[in-house]
Amino acid sequence: MKTLRDVAIGDSAKVIKLHGEGAVKRRIMDMGITKGVEVYVRKVAPLGDPIELTVRGYELSLRKEDAAMIEVA
Repeated sequence: MKTLRDVAIGDSAKVIKLHGEGAVKRRIMDMGITKGVEVYVRKVAPLGDPIELTVRGYELSLRKEDAAMIEVA
């Protein structure tokens, strides 16, 4: 299973499934990360956390812990 955490800088991925439960999953969906959306990894912070993404035309920072819950292809 490949997650958003595994996507290299400068690459895009399509969201297949959101793992996790309750409030965390809801928060990720509220940020615009839903099944079928294309996500572009812009950059990663110097210490590796957070990851900066472009989703639906806007920029978003996401913790690696949350990125590991997003299955991509």
